Amino acid sequence: MERERIEEVVEDAAPVEMLSALFAARGWAHEQVGEDEISGEIPGSWTTYQVRAIWRTEDNVLQILCMPDTRVPDGKRRDAVELLALVNEQLWLGHFDIWSQGGMLLYRHGLMLGDEGLLSVDMAQLAIESAVAECDRFYPAFQFVLWGDKSPRSALDAALVDAAGEA
Repeated sequence: MERERIEEVVEDAAPVEMLSALFAARGWAHEQVGEDEISGEIPGSWTTYQVRAIWRTEDNVLQILCMPDTRVPDGKRRDAVELLALVNEQLWLGHFDIWSQGGMLLYRHGLMLGDEGLLSVDMAQLAIESAVAECDRFYPAFQFVLWGDKSPRSALDAALVDAAGEA
């Protein structure tokens, strides 16, 4: 249903315009931060994620950032970085990172768009949904390390077992 509502507004479009139409069709709170950036909040299974998309015209690259409200305390940084490496081994697209300023956990993925720099409805939905899905998939592992005092390996194993057992 959302796809039809979005297509009524626009077919392929500039990335920020397309994402704005997608966010509006889904009823997600959002704002256009600038001509080349949009920010919004998307509910996930575990938390609400802040999602930002930044368009780089010179490269025709759209960067998607999905951030749970999770900061890595200095005392947990080493274990969190080890978990990041283990988690990133599981990913085909995108990666998790910790911003050096403020210790914010985030998922980042870049989309290279064609020469026209246009984003389709399907690609917009897939990019946002997959970012939220990956954050949901690994959110428990980060919580286990940061607040449950599990080792990175046991946290990842526990999170992947829990995810596989959900119906």
